Amino acid sequence: MTASNLVPVPIPDGVAALIGSCMPLGVLQAEIDAECAAREAMRFRAPLCGEDQVDREHALAALARANKILAAYNPGLVVRPGGPRS
Repeated sequence: MTASNLVPVPIPDGVAALIGSCMPLGVLQAEIDAECAAREAMRFRAPLCGEDQVDREHALAALARANKILAAYNPGLVVRPGGPRS
């Protein structure tokens, strides 16, 4: 079975809390920051005015900072804008 055949299944809140309790707080915060930054970066569509371009670059920078922390902890946690996790 390939990854493309898999359907994402929601995780119950209790299970997510249990998983989160095993992770360092900095990693949990980075995961939240990465999800928010990826969502923010995807909000902008071309053509971009100067102000929107700056806002998108700021969101991508925040995503890169959060991904650096996530990749150091577990490379599988990296978030990509428009990817399956965002």
